[in-house]
Amino acid sequence: MTPLRILHSEAATGMGGQEQYILRMLKAMRERGHHMELVCQPQAPLGQRVREEGFTVHETPMDPPLNFVRSIAAIRKILRQGKFDVLNCHSRRDTLVAGSGGRLAGTPLIVRTRHLASKVGSMLSYTVIPHRVTAASDFVSNYLVERGVPRDHVATVYPAVDLQPRPPHSTLRQELGLTRDDVVVGCVAVMRLQKGHKELIAAMEPIIRARANVHLVIVGGGAAAVVDGVKAQVQALGLEHRIHFTGTRRDVPNLLAGCDLFALATRIEASGTAFVEAGAAGLPVVGTRVGGVPEMIRDGETGILVPLDDQQALTSALLRLIDDPDLRREMGNAGLMYCREGDNFGPAKMAERIETCYVRWLKERRGLV
Repeated sequence: MTPLRILHSEAATGMGGQEQYILRMLKAMRERGHHMELVCQPQAPLGQRVREEGFTVHETPMDPPLNFVRSIAAIRKILRQGKFDVLNCHSRRDTLVAGSGGRLAGTPLIVRTRHLASKVGSMLSYTVIPHRVTAASDFVSNYLVERGVPRDHVATVYPAVDLQPRPPHSTLRQELGLTRDDVVVGCVAVMRLQKGHKELIAAMEPIIRARANVHLVIVGGGAAAVVDGVKAQVQALGLEHRIHFTGTRRDVPNLLAGCDLFALATRIEASGTAFVEAGAAGLPVVGTRVGGVPEMIRDGETGILVPLDDQQALTSALLRLIDDPDLRREMGNAGLMYCREGDNFGPAKMAERIETCYVRWLKERRGLV
């Protein structure tokens, strides 16, 4: 096929999962032969990361209200001069700014990607400005259809997971002074209230008190108020020696390799790639049946899903895996097949899916089908 010229836009100035998605998409699509560029705000760390990977990065302020008109004109010029086939927007603000620039430039295809599972206020950046929409899960796709996006204008493209090689050894148990006989439950997630750390600790408490060899390891940082609140909960329970906090770490595969199972009691999730990363590490997983999580876990095969806010069900699911090493091994192996060997969630599969969407939608827009 003829390589496409694609410009991604992002107005956010953090470096979280959404920005990682964009970076992985740029790299994966370049591998497939497409020309990729990015437009972002000058202070965005994503711009520097993308530039370091050898991509062209355009910078323009997108903060309202004065910068809107100037940025729309700047992005219109970028799109026209670059003769881009596709503009892919990723948040409300850059859809309003870059998307408007794309409309004025006559860009053949403008796509909005929805990364979140939260409710949408205005549908302007999904039904009026972009031509088509991609979503992080079928759950999010179905929600957008319910809100008025035509079914044939939406497609699910799962975020890619960085499937790094499994490390032969882990330093986790040595760091924490744990033995091979200890059962370690791992939880990797940014510490936000909606990630359910407090609910997971409450479900783990009776297990820890009844099983002397069970430990919970929480990996990830977050806002000080949230982190301090979770640590205060652990201290109030007197479980400081059984529930461990590593903070933010860059060696997550190393830490997962030292765990026996993975658990996350998230309250809202567009997809839930943390479960995929754990499955790709050979771990059975326990998660809540919310958002796109059921699309990441094969319930009863790669892990166990429980209802939201059902502490007894969460405790029972955790205890079932903690007490049954054979079941852990069986589900862990199934997770390896589903998350890693099956390549459902790797960058190549993500790029293949979005390329298929771009090509089909461009043909529809050009009246070729």
